Amino acid sequence: MLIKKGAEANLYLEEWHGRRVIMKRRLSKAYRLSELDATIRTQRTLREPQLIHRAKEAGVPTPTIFLIDAVDTNIIMEFIEGKQVKQILNDLSSSERLRLCRHIGVLIGRLHNHGIIHGDLTTSNMILTSSGKVFFVDFGLGEQSEELEVKGVDLHLMKRALQSTHFKYAEECFEAVFEGYAETVGEKVAKSVLEKIKEIERRGRYVAERKL
Repeated sequence: MLIKKGAEANLYLEEWHGRRVIMKRRLSKAYRLSELDATIRTQRTLREPQLIHRAKEAGVPTPTIFLIDAVDTNIIMEFIEGKQVKQILNDLSSSERLRLCRHIGVLIGRLHNHGIIHGDLTTSNMILTSSGKVFFVDFGLGEQSEELEVKGVDLHLMKRALQSTHFKYAEECFEAVFEGYAETVGEKVAKSVLEKIKEIERRGRYVAERKL
């Protein structure tokens, strides 16, 4: 059953050896040369499980990978029972919302401490389970990097996602996210990343003004 259509891949909920799983199928892009398209899809299919495994080692809950098919560019992974943070964040009490956002910041900090860039940090890609664990999913655009720039971009995307989907609480939520992040990476690194986020925002405003 198709549960999500994405720009890069489709997600299907399926039965596999008696358990419910997610089948991620990467889509062929007609606008790319066929050889280049195959290479990109294969590389991403192989890279994503590596990042998911490294994230788990870093202390960030992620789905278990069951099967990687590099030929057909499919991944079979654990289905995480829970709700997207996107679905429930606005309905939480203020204290619960800030506590959850702070915890999310801690998890992002663990990723960055291990040089893992998620690449698509949105509340759609975070699953809250009934036991209170937050799973990060969809590392399809992720990478391994220690660069300050990409860490800034990662968190800037998180900020934009909050502004877009949770605009009423965006400011306080991002402050809570960044508190948890700073606690994990340390004040010195956090300050550098925050300056990078501000620089990215300034660049965005400059581009927007130029277009006008």
